[in-house]
Amino acid sequence: MTAVSTVLSASIEKHDWLWNGHRIKYTIQGEGSPLVLVHGFGASIGHWRKNIPVLAERGYRVYALDLLGFGDSAKPPEAYSLDLWRSLLYDFWTEHIQAPTVFIGNSIGALLSLMMVVEHPETATGGVLLNCAGGLNHRPEELSLPLRAIMGSFAGLVNSEAIGPFLFNQVRKKHRIRNTLRQVYRNPSAITDELVDLLYEPSCHDGAQKVFASILAAPPGPRPEDLLPKAERPLLVLWGEDDPWTPIKRGRIYEEFVGDRDLLRFVALPKTGHCPHDERPEIVNPLILDWLATISH
Repeated sequence: MTAVSTVLSASIEKHDWLWNGHRIKYTIQGEGSPLVLVHGFGASIGHWRKNIPVLAERGYRVYALDLLGFGDSAKPPEAYSLDLWRSLLYDFWTEHIQAPTVFIGNSIGALLSLMMVVEHPETATGGVLLNCAGGLNHRPEELSLPLRAIMGSFAGLVNSEAIGPFLFNQVRKKHRIRNTLRQVYRNPSAITDELVDLLYEPSCHDGAQKVFASILAAPPGPRPEDLLPKAERPLLVLWGEDDPWTPIKRGRIYEEFVGDRDLLRFVALPKTGHCPHDERPEIVNPLILDWLATISH
């Protein structure tokens, strides 16, 4: 149900939806075929602020959500997982859309979009994956034993009542957020005070530390390479070539499907990092719109 709205970035209005007793924030703009935008780890609706108006102006009804635990949505102590958020997306689609939709996501949002296309094909006309994550967390078998021990210890400390709040407060400091963005954004002009505030502000909410700790300990979820062969809807895969988190070599698994299946288009983006939609919207928005036009016929 819709309640009093709040305003984000002057042009994005947020509404309330009650899901399993928790407040979820979402936005809608435009009229036409539905699109659902799904943010990545630590992000929110505002991370799509350079995309929502453009897509809406071109004849699409654009939805975006703050996933449970992120942005202005509720941050309850939950066992967070990709399956939890996939259920949220499916229920949102069932209640608000009920028409074939294109799911567009970045990072873990891209993996969630792929999950929707594959596991709930009745909801989807296609998916756009931007630097798709390989999982919610690193898979233990992919880490060396020393690194596995370090990651496990850090997750335990962040979840500690005594040390957890201190560690989380160190991680979420604005200068550390900015330094992280400098690592994963190749386009320095995209690293603005507005972007830093957008990522910092939700970390001040009650429950944010517990969400962070829960996600660090969560299972990685399905592998993209296991989902891809089951996809029956068109996919556009965009990949920033200079992404240190999900390196371009991860994108090569998608390229393998280009020759065998007409359903998938893969585009590598030079001089671009982990968040192409926010770093290079002048390139990404036209690519998405051109591709959307091809699947509508």
